[in-house]
Amino acid sequence: MILSCVGLAKIYAAERGPVEALKGVDFEATAGEFASIVGRSGSGKSSLLAMIGGLSRPTRGTVHVEGVEVWNLSDDRRADFRNRRIGFVYQFASLLPTLSVIDNVALPALIHSARETASAYRRAHHLLDRFGLAYCNEAYPPELSSGEQRRAVIARALINDPALLLADEPTSDLDEETERQIVDWFRALNRERALTLIMVTHNRRLAEQTDRVIPMANGRLAA
Repeated sequence: MILSCVGLAKIYAAERGPVEALKGVDFEATAGEFASIVGRSGSGKSSLLAMIGGLSRPTRGTVHVEGVEVWNLSDDRRADFRNRRIGFVYQFASLLPTLSVIDNVALPALIHSARETASAYRRAHHLLDRFGLAYCNEAYPPELSSGEQRRAVIARALINDPALLLADEPTSDLDEETERQIVDWFRALNRERALTLIMVTHNRRLAEQTDRVIPMANGRLAA
């Protein structure tokens, strides 16, 4: 079992009173699985993904990734674990606009000397080529289309060979053809690398292309 979440709850403070975004969620994923979590906006999908990825601390509950309890780690150790073992593809491209595309992709591999500089850039070049972006190496993110930026984000997410890839509404602002390509790449990565992917989406048609579809509503996963 690569991922195990038990009793995850998240309560946010709000002017109208506490808001319970997650209500005791249990969730597991096996190595090499491609699962999707489907629900409307506000159902708790992104909150769940942020807790799995070590970005948002749960009010209650535990998250184990490769047997490591993510929220028992210190801030520094959790950041290092997240950088090495978890890849993220966000709803928006999130590339640093002042860095070239190749620098954006290589950056996670250079943090904490995860890889030697030359090795990091060789891998970044390979990944950009893999996603049809070799011609964009020295370009800057604002010069790329939305689809090209999303492909660069996927390349960046893979730079450290993560065990788990988390995708939060990864195709929400893309046209249908680019949307299809992104999901096709996810499926290819899942098959070729036995990479575990968890995608949250409101798009049922996209979700049905994954191995397992888990509906979510009102902070709970369907049984």
